Amino acid sequence: MPGLDPLRGGAARPQGRRKMRLRRARGLMCLALPALGCTALTGSPAMAQGASDPPLWRGLTVGAVEVIQLAILAGVMGAALLSAIWLIRQRARIAAENVALRTRVAELSGALARSEALLNLKDQRLVVWPGDGGRPNVVGELPAESGAPLERNTFLAFGRWLMPRSASALDRAVAGLREKGASFDLVVETREGILLEVQGRKSALHAVVRFLSLSSTQSENARLKLEQQRLAADHQNLLGLINALDMPFWLRDRAGRLKWVNEAYARAVEAESPGAAVRDGLEFLPTPTRDSLAQQHLNDTIFRDQVTTVVGGDRRVYSVTDFARAEGSAGIALDTSDLDGLKREFESTVRSHADTLDQLTTAVAIFDAEQKLKFYNQAFQKLWDLDPGFLNGSPENALLLDRLRSGGKLAEQPEWRRWKEQLLAAYRSVEPEEHWWHLPDGRTIRVIANPQPRGGVTWVFENLTEKIDLESRYNAVVQVQSETLDNLAEGVAVFGSDGRLRLSNPAFRTLWRLPEKLANGDVHISILKAACDSVAKESPWGDFVAAVTGFDDERRDSHGRTELTDGAILSYAIIHLPNGQVMMTFVDETDSVNVERALKEKNEALEKADKLKNDFVQHVSYELRSPLTNIIGFTELLALETTGPLSQRQREYVDHIGSSSSLLLTVVNDILDLATVDAGIMELDIGEVEIRPIVASAAELISERVKEHGIRLEIAVDDAPFSFHADESRIRQILYNLLSNAANYAPEDSLITLSARQSEDGVEFRVHDDGPGMSQEVLRTIFRRFEPRTNGGRRRGAGLGLSIVKSFVELHGGTVEIETGEGRGTTVICRFPIAPRGMRAAAE
Repeated sequence: MPGLDPLRGGAARPQGRRKMRLRRARGLMCLALPALGCTALTGSPAMAQGASDPPLWRGLTVGAVEVIQLAILAGVMGAALLSAIWLIRQRARIAAENVALRTRVAELSGALARSEALLNLKDQRLVVWPGDGGRPNVVGELPAESGAPLERNTFLAFGRWLMPRSASALDRAVAGLREKGASFDLVVETREGILLEVQGRKSALHAVVRFLSLSSTQSENARLKLEQQRLAADHQNLLGLINALDMPFWLRDRAGRLKWVNEAYARAVEAESPGAAVRDGLEFLPTPTRDSLAQQHLNDTIFRDQVTTVVGGDRRVYSVTDFARAEGSAGIALDTSDLDGLKREFESTVRSHADTLDQLTTAVAIFDAEQKLKFYNQAFQKLWDLDPGFLNGSPENALLLDRLRSGGKLAEQPEWRRWKEQLLAAYRSVEPEEHWWHLPDGRTIRVIANPQPRGGVTWVFENLTEKIDLESRYNAVVQVQSETLDNLAEGVAVFGSDGRLRLSNPAFRTLWRLPEKLANGDVHISILKAACDSVAKESPWGDFVAAVTGFDDERRDSHGRTELTDGAILSYAIIHLPNGQVMMTFVDETDSVNVERALKEKNEALEKADKLKNDFVQHVSYELRSPLTNIIGFTELLALETTGPLSQRQREYVDHIGSSSSLLLTVVNDILDLATVDAGIMELDIGEVEIRPIVASAAELISERVKEHGIRLEIAVDDAPFSFHADESRIRQILYNLLSNAANYAPEDSLITLSARQSEDGVEFRVHDDGPGMSQEVLRTIFRRFEPRTNGGRRRGAGLGLSIVKSFVELHGGTVEIETGEGRGTTVICRFPIAPRGMRAAAE
């Protein structure tokens, strides 16, 4: 435009573009050469300010390419300069380090040479284990006389060239060194007897074990050290063993004070610990035993004795052994209480066995390992009839055989010496031997020689003479029974547990109409059932099959009756035999059944008649009781003086009426009692009955009657218990009836005895009289009612006395027994239980 600076006006737009190019170039240089910074391109702030100052740049024109080239040149020159400086310095440092390293290498080479010279000496060898668990290195060499192998693997197997004890100790020490870092110093012994010192140490990276050979002095010291280690180990082992023993053990010093005790000692004296027992001086042995021990040690170093002491509140027996020297003593106690008990029990068992063998009927003789007799039972002495003095002298077995031969008690043998040697060979045998001797007197002896584990032989002599005789007689009996069975009219069949017929007789086949081929063969019961079902109207063979082939735990016998189609009636019984077999019997009861029916009809008629009789007796008894009571009452009233005077004859009549009425009332009461018993309504008033008072009461009731005839009554109750449980009134009535019966039959001026005593299960009363006794016919009907018999008696009663006695005794659960005979009187025995478990309502 006119009026403007041509440079400024014409170059305005190019100037703006040039500035944009400069800025873009400056940014690229800043990215490419960050080390030089952006100030090299942009210039100082003054330059930046000058860029906008037209007058400064008006005469200077710089291209973008020149600026970039200038910047690159300046950056390259600066980097080269810096690199040169750094290289010079690094080279100087590396040269110094190389000099130091050459010096260090020289020093290490010298140290390595010296170390190899030391390690390769002939008197040491090292084993080095790296810390990373790699293979160990073995350096050095031991003298050849030590026996250490040169080969690496063999050397590391310490058990191959070291003594077992040393190898074991070294293995444990090496394991502790490698795992826990525990250093060690040991003295080991090779199999050649050479001692080596072994040292184990561990560093941060290695574990090293060093083996050193020793000089003579060092070897001697090492041997002493090794021996001391062995003794110390043995000492600790012994103390550990003693401490583990369940036997009190103690050590004493020369003054007799406790020095060490084990755990068992502490438990025995109830101490908290062995140290507490030693500290408190708790003694296990009683004072008398310690005094005796000290006294004996004056003459002998060893003390042995059985001591009794209290341990844990129990008295125990100990076997004490104590050894003493000048430096001190040691003792141990073994608890022998159980052993003594076992010994006593063994001795008791031996005596019991000897007593048992002595009671056997089989002869037994026991010889020891020296063939001498140690035991024999009575059966042995009786079998051979030998002198007990000879047997008690423990004779030898050969001498005993010679004595039996010389006494003619053994059969003569063709070669006696050889026979005896064969017999005595049992002492060298292991298994039992058996012989049969046929004696000259006809006896047969089974001889068993049983060798004993500790030597000796037990001889058993079994007399089989009777057994053989019994077997022959048994066979004869079997034959007789077989013949008898075949000729029985009763049918018999025996079946085995498998259901097959084992035995039958002809009557069985005949009764069941069986063909002979079925009954004689080994036929199963199912086949017989099929054949017999058609013969019976209601066949019982189903039950027979169940009884024979069933598996019931409880085998019960049974019986029954069946009717055949032809009208015959068979009664059968099923009997289970002990050997698992089943026997069936069949009886033809056709005729007996017909008779039974007739008898039943007759019995029913008799029962009706008996009922009518009982009803009549009961009715009459009750009807008679009231009038009799009135008669007795008025008779007693007439006998009183207040009623009025009576003549002597009238008074005799009144007394006669009174006695007769009382007798009749007694009969009526007895009838009523029997009727009550028969009706089953009799009840007993059970209580405690004292025997002596009840016996005295019954004797007093009969005293007047026996005095009339000069009869003495003797009572014996010393052997009787104090009391028993029964009905007191009925017991008095029983004794009164027995005494009345005895008084009726006892002769004039005779003796009646009433005794009571303790029996096995109760009380027993006996009444004896010296009367004429009873015949068997009278004895069979003695308890029947209303059958009076004089049989030499003074009175003829109603025949109810003994019936009442029997009924009342059986109501108490007791029994009545009569011992009698012509010319020896009669004894009635009544037995009662002490405490009856249950009473029957009525006697049978």
